[in-house]
Amino acid sequence: MDLGYYWKIFRRRLPYVIILAALGTAIGVSLAMTLPPTYNSEATLIVESEQIPGDLAETTVRTGEVEALQIIRQRILSRDVLLELANELEIYPPDSELTADQKVDDLRQRIRFTTTGGQTSSRGPRDATIVTVGFTAETGRLAAETANEVVTLILQENVEMRTAVARQTLDFFTQEVDRLEQSLSRVSSQIREFRENNLEALPDSLEFRRGQQATLQERLAQLEREQASLREQRDRLTTLYEATGQTALDGSGRQPRLQASPARERLDNLRSQYAELSGVLAEGNPRLAALRSQIESAEAAVESASSANAEGDSAASSEQQLESSLYQMQLSDLDSQIAYIDEQREAARERMEQLTRSIEQTPGNAVTLDSLERDYENLQAQYNQAVANRARAETGSMIESLSRGQRISVVEQAVPPTSPSSPNRPVISIAGLMGGLGLGVALIVLMELLNSAVRRPQDIRNALGIETFATIPYMVTQRERMRRRTVTLTTALILLVGVPGGLWYIDRNVMPVQPLFESVLDKVNLGHLI
Repeated sequence: MDLGYYWKIFRRRLPYVIILAALGTAIGVSLAMTLPPTYNSEATLIVESEQIPGDLAETTVRTGEVEALQIIRQRILSRDVLLELANELEIYPPDSELTADQKVDDLRQRIRFTTTGGQTSSRGPRDATIVTVGFTAETGRLAAETANEVVTLILQENVEMRTAVARQTLDFFTQEVDRLEQSLSRVSSQIREFRENNLEALPDSLEFRRGQQATLQERLAQLEREQASLREQRDRLTTLYEATGQTALDGSGRQPRLQASPARERLDNLRSQYAELSGVLAEGNPRLAALRSQIESAEAAVESASSANAEGDSAASSEQQLESSLYQMQLSDLDSQIAYIDEQREAARERMEQLTRSIEQTPGNAVTLDSLERDYENLQAQYNQAVANRARAETGSMIESLSRGQRISVVEQAVPPTSPSSPNRPVISIAGLMGGLGLGVALIVLMELLNSAVRRPQDIRNALGIETFATIPYMVTQRERMRRRTVTLTTALILLVGVPGGLWYIDRNVMPVQPLFESVLDKVNLGHLI
C-alpha cells in the first residue's frame, strides 16, 4: 500500500473535509444555541407493605405492587387524564397550535415512571419497591409542579383502586349472603310444606305405623272372635226361647226360683255395664244408646214385675210377659254388641288401608325429603362460608378505608431544578463537528472510488502493460494555491455564519427546529444526546 500516495490525495481533497466539517460544526453549534433549555424534576415514592399483620387481619386486595403500579401508570397516561392535567397546570400556552392527540403524545414522552426493587421471583429476596416519577418542562417550576401533580394522581389512584376492589368484594359477598339466605328460606318452606302435606307418610314414623298395623291386625282378629261368640250366644238364646218360651232353664227344665227378680238382676247388670262403658266410650256411641234403651225397658219390666209381685205370683200371663221382655232385652243387647263390633271392624279396616297407603308412599317421600334436606345442607354450608367471607371482606374494607393495607407514600417531593437538564450543548456541537468530518472523509473515499483517471506510473503499467521512464508532476503555482485556499476558507466562513443564521431565522419565523431535530435524532437512535 502506497501511504504517501493516499496522503497526497487526502491533502488535495482536504478543502472538502474542511468545508463539510465547518458545515457540521455550524449546524451543531446552531442547534445547541437554538434549542431551548428543558428542566427535569423528579419525585421519589415507596410502596409500603401492610401495616397490620396478615395473620391477625388480612386485606382482600390481592394486587401485587408491580401490577398495581402498572395499572396506575396506564390510568394516569390515559387521554382524558393527561388533557385534564395539561389544562389544569397550563402546560401549553392558550395559543398553542398542537392538537389534543399531539398534546397527549408529548405528555406521554415527558412523563417518566421508573420502578426499582420489589420481589423479582417467588424465591428471591424481597427488596423495597421504589418509584421515581419525573417530568420535563421548559421551566423548573412547571416541571416540579407537574411531577408533584402526577404523584398526587398516583396516590389518589392507588387509594381509589384498593378501596374500590375491597368495596366490590364486600358487595359481592353481601349479595351472595342475601341470595343464599333467600334460597335457604325457600328450601326450608318446601321442606315444611312437604312435611305438612305428607304428615302420615314420613320416614321417621314408619316403624310406629308398622306397629299400628300389626296392632290393628290383632284387633281385627279379636273383634272377629268376639263377634262370632256373640252370634253363637244369640243363636242359642233364640233357639232356647223358641223351644221353651224361657230365656234360661235350670237342671230340671223348669224356671228356677230366684231370690231376686230376674228383671231386677238384669237391670242391675245393665246399669253396671253402662257405668263401665260410659268412662271409655263417647256419649253418642251406639252401644251406650242401646244400653240406655235396654235400661229403660228393664226398668219398665222391674216396675211391672214389682206390681205383679205385689198382687202375688199367681198370674202366669205376667210371668210369660216378663220372659218375653227379658228375651227381647237380651236379643237387643246382643244385636247392639254385634253392630258395635261391625263398626269397630270397619273403622279398623279403614285405618289399615290408610296405614298401608302411607307405608307404600313412605319410600318415595323419603327420597324427596332426603333431596330437599340435602339441598338445604348444601345451601347451609355455602351460606356459612359466605358469611365468613363477608366478615373477612368487611375487615379488608375497613383496613383499606383506614389506609392500613399496602400503600404508596412520598419519600421526596419534586423541587424546581436550578439548572437545565437538556440540551447537552457541548455534545451537540462536538457531534456536529464529528459528523462533518465523517461526511468529508466519506466524500473523499467516494470520489476516489468513482475516479478512474490515470494518475500514477503504476496505473499506466496496470492499464497498458508498459513501463514509464519518467513522470512530470502537475505544477501548481502560488496564485492557484492561494485562490484554492481563499475559496475553501470563504466557503467554510460562509457556512459557519450562514447556517446558524438560517436556522435561527427558520426557528423564529418559519417553524421550530427542535421537534424536527428531535425526530431526526430519534430515528438514528441518538435521542439521548439532548
